[in-house]
Amino acid sequence: MRGDKETVKERLDIGEIISGYVKLEKAGANLKARCPFHNEKTASFFVSPTRQSFYCFGCGAKGDIFSFVEQIEGLDFLASLKMLAEKAGVELEYETRGDKGEKEKILEILEAAAKFFEKQLWEEEPALRYIKSRGINQETVKKWRIGYVPDEWRLLYSRLIESNYDKNIILKAGLAKISTEKISEPYDVFRNRIIFPLFDVNGRVIAFSGRALSKDTEPKYLNSPDTAVFTKGEVLYGLDKAKDAIRKRNYAVLVEGQIDLVLSHQTGVPNTVASSGTAFTQTHLERLKRLSSRIILAFDGDKAGVTAAEKAAILGISLGFEVKIAKLPEGSDPAEVIANPPSGGLEEWKNILRESKPAIEFFLSELENKEKDLRKLGKLIVDKLLPMMALLKSSVEQSFFVSLVAKHTGIKEQVLWDDLKTVKIKTSPNPLLEQGEGGRSPDEMKNHRELIEERLKEIKLWGKEMPLESEEAELQAHLDTIILSDELQNFLAELARAESSKNTKSIAELAKKIKETHRKIAALEEKKKLM
Repeated sequence: MRGDKETVKERLDIGEIISGYVKLEKAGANLKARCPFHNEKTASFFVSPTRQSFYCFGCGAKGDIFSFVEQIEGLDFLASLKMLAEKAGVELEYETRGDKGEKEKILEILEAAAKFFEKQLWEEEPALRYIKSRGINQETVKKWRIGYVPDEWRLLYSRLIESNYDKNIILKAGLAKISTEKISEPYDVFRNRIIFPLFDVNGRVIAFSGRALSKDTEPKYLNSPDTAVFTKGEVLYGLDKAKDAIRKRNYAVLVEGQIDLVLSHQTGVPNTVASSGTAFTQTHLERLKRLSSRIILAFDGDKAGVTAAEKAAILGISLGFEVKIAKLPEGSDPAEVIANPPSGGLEEWKNILRESKPAIEFFLSELENKEKDLRKLGKLIVDKLLPMMALLKSSVEQSFFVSLVAKHTGIKEQVLWDDLKTVKIKTSPNPLLEQGEGGRSPDEMKNHRELIEERLKEIKLWGKEMPLESEEAELQAHLDTIILSDELQNFLAELARAESSKNTKSIAELAKKIKETHRKIAALEEKKKLM
C-alpha cells in the first residue's frame, strides 16, 4: 500500500491536480489561490511543487495530494488513492493480490534477476578486479546492488526457467529476446557485463543497465528495452536514493553514467542522479523540479559532453531551472576525477562542483576560448547565447547577462538588447518589452507591501525545517532582494526614458546605479544559496 502511494505521488504533480479545482497563480517558487475550503477575498492558499504539499494561512488546511482530494471530493484515503492511481496509470497492489497482474510478475522476475546478477559478481574475479580498478568499494557495490553476468548465451534465462518463471514474462521483462533469424530459443539480453539495476522511486528494480567488461564489446552501455514498468526517457538512475538529499541541499548534480553516479555518492555527494546513457528529457527534469529548481550539469570534459550539456541547459532554462555547468578536465569524466587522487579525488570533485558557473556564463567562456575574432565571436553569441538568454523567465537575470556579455566582448548593451528582442519574438514574451505605463508590467503594478507579505508567507511556510536564525537571515535576504529588484525596475524604466530624450548625464548615472544594483542582487543570491 505504501509503495502504491509513493508511486502515485512520484508520477503526479500536486500543482496540476489542484489546478483542476482552483485557479493557481505563480507566487515566487510556489503557487497560490483563494482557498477552496473557506471563503476569502485574498489568496492565502499556497502550493509548493518542490515539497508536493499545500497550506492555507486562512483556515489552516494542509497536506499532500491525497489530503487535498480527500477534502475536496469528500473521500476516504483508499478512495482518493484509487482515483489518483487511475490518473497516474498505477495498478494498485491491494487490488491484484489475489491474482498477480502482469506488472507485478515483471517486478518479481526483475528482482530475481537482480539477485542472480549480484551473486555472480562475487564469483567472477575479472569482474571484481574491474570494480576495484574503478575505485568502487564493497559498501557501494552492496548499496547499489551492482552485479555481473558471464559471457554465456542463456545462463540467466535457464536459471529463471528452472525456477518456474514464465517464458513470456521473462521476455516481457526485457531479460531475454528471440532472434528473428534461425535461432528460435530465447537468449539473454545481457552477457559479459557489469550490471547496474535501475530502481523506481520506491527502490524496486524496474530495469538494468549493463556496462561492457570487454573493450571490444559494443555498445559500451546496454539498457533494458522499454517494458510495462520501465520507460527510458522517464527514469533517472539514483533518484530513489538522492531525492532526500536534493530536497535538503536544494540542488541536484546531473551526471551521465552509472559509475559517475555511484562514485559521486560514495565520495559524499548524495544529491547526484544520472540519465543512464540517454539524453536528459523534459520528463526527467520535471521530476527533479518537484525536489529543487537548481541543477549542476557535470558531463564529460569532451566535445560530446559540452554538446550534451548545452542541450540539457537549454531544456532546463526553458523549464525555469537555475542551471549551472561544472568544468571537468579535458577528456575526463566525473568517475575519473573522483577515482584518481592526488590530481583528482573527493576534494577535487567537490571543488569542480563549487566552481560551476551559470550556463550562460559557462558557454560565453567556451565561445571566447574557441573564437578570438571579435566579429565571428559576435555572430556565435547571437546564434548560441541570445536564444538561451531569451528563455530566462526573469528580466533581472536577462539584464545581468546582457551586462556580462557586453563587458566580456565590448558589444554595446543596447545592441544586445535589440538582438535579444528579435530572438524573444520567436520564443517567449520578454517582460521588459511588455511593460505598461511607467516601465512596469501588470504584475509589477502590485502594491509593494503585498509582494513582501506574499514572500513572508512563503518563507514562514516553507522554511519551517530551518533553524530560527537561518529562517530570520533568509527572510531578510528575501526582503532585500524584493526591494532591490523593485529599484532595478525603476532604474530600467528611467533609463529607457533618458535614452529616448538623449539625456547623456542621466544615462551615465542610471547605468552606474543599474550595475551597482545588479552587484547587490548577485551578492544576495549567493548569500541565500549558502543558507
